[in-house]
Amino acid sequence: MNPVWQAYLRKQHAVIENNCVIHFGDSTTELKDTQTGTVMADLSHYGLIRFSGDDAPTFLQSQVSCDIREINQQKAQYGSYCTPKGRVLASFLLWQQDDNYFMQLPASLGIPIQKRLSLYVLRANVQLRDASDTLIRVGIAGQNAAVLIEEITGLSFTNQPPGVIHHKNITILFLTQDRIELIASIENASTLWEHFSQRAKPVGANCWDWLDIQSGIPVILPETHEEFLPQMINLDAIGGISFKKGCYPGQEIVARTQYLGKLKRRMFLAHIPAVEAVKAGDELYSIDMDDQSSGNIVNAALSPNGGFDILAVIQQSSVDSSQIRWQSLQGPVLQIKSLPYSLPA
Repeated sequence: MNPVWQAYLRKQHAVIENNCVIHFGDSTTELKDTQTGTVMADLSHYGLIRFSGDDAPTFLQSQVSCDIREINQQKAQYGSYCTPKGRVLASFLLWQQDDNYFMQLPASLGIPIQKRLSLYVLRANVQLRDASDTLIRVGIAGQNAAVLIEEITGLSFTNQPPGVIHHKNITILFLTQDRIELIASIENASTLWEHFSQRAKPVGANCWDWLDIQSGIPVILPETHEEFLPQMINLDAIGGISFKKGCYPGQEIVARTQYLGKLKRRMFLAHIPAVEAVKAGDELYSIDMDDQSSGNIVNAALSPNGGFDILAVIQQSSVDSSQIRWQSLQGPVLQIKSLPYSLPA
């Protein structure tokens, strides 16, 4: 987290641990406000890699699962970076600004992924830099988010999300009508915060994580990297995989899984009525799988209604035939909920 920005947020009563805003005084109330009102969250718990140079689009096209040709000044894309065996090392949101591309992913994976990608630059004219402290990112969420953006900035977006608007000293990512990300320099961020905090309540990072889960957007963390194929975390349902582009690490296995129909596990949205902390990577069990795990938690966040809301990759046959339980066959039963998008047949 940018130290100047961190000092500013502390003056706004932010409680910060490990470069992440925990809350602004009352995490329970903030979570309930996230469910019913309009809120704003600092997104410094996400890292940002900037790709520049004439060969940046070609380089990225050869490394990631989404189609870089579909990204432009108005259109962002979800995607993944995989091992040669097709396992996801990182999931991300990627957008373009002028001749630069920006990859947003968890801060805990930013430096490792940047170093790994740098190994494959070779003679290409591509520069990778950590832009996490250069650009401040703030999330605005709630039923009035889009209206609030338009009233304060005069900008609106009507295309299919995730979309991008670049305007003067601000970039706006329209993730949905109810969830929008603002990107600004450190010089302009405090002014931006002051404008929006008059109409939106500041909340901790956990609240934004909960919104990601409700939106069915997977966030691969160190606990789960190399665990899943891209289709297992529904990237094919949110535009994060192209089956028409050329080669990239893991492409052969990802394509084979798609066309041979051998995908046995999918990501589900669920609730766990647990008191103990539910974490990414936790195993799930069901009677039909005996002692073998039937799935893993991808992301988990405290629910405004108690317990935890989660995204989990689960054996599809187990969801159809058995109760899915957390950590053991005696653990709490998952309550499967509907995702906000349709899964490919």
